[in-house]
Amino acid sequence: MEKLELSQLKYPEMRKELIDYLHGLSDREYQYQAWVEDNRPGGGHDELDYAIHFLYDDTDLADDPMSLIGWILTGKNEADVITNLVKALDIIFDKYGTELADKEYIAKNEWENVLSMAKDAKSVFLSSN
Repeated sequence: MEKLELSQLKYPEMRKELIDYLHGLSDREYQYQAWVEDNRPGGGHDELDYAIHFLYDDTDLADDPMSLIGWILTGKNEADVITNLVKALDIIFDKYGTELADKEYIAKNEWENVLSMAKDAKSVFLSSN
């Protein structure tokens, strides 16, 4: 499967939203500042729940990222890095459930893998832009 150009995507705004979530999921300092202290640079409010809902509820990214190629993803490499990020999140949710506070999730040892997978994903997405 060839890689699509950004101009070929059906929902480029959703792609931008995904990249914003990848920024948040890949930056521990941002997470603590925005999610824990509710002090978001640039104003507004952000929390882990927003990224989770986008990945798991608002899109099929958690279940079938390949189906979003052409919609918000440009190719298999982007689908693969999202799969890896979702697997890292699933490990945490399977072990600790879905009711912890953001501060508790980011303090878990397993969160390091989430940070790493989100950084990898962000890198792949930014190289496509």
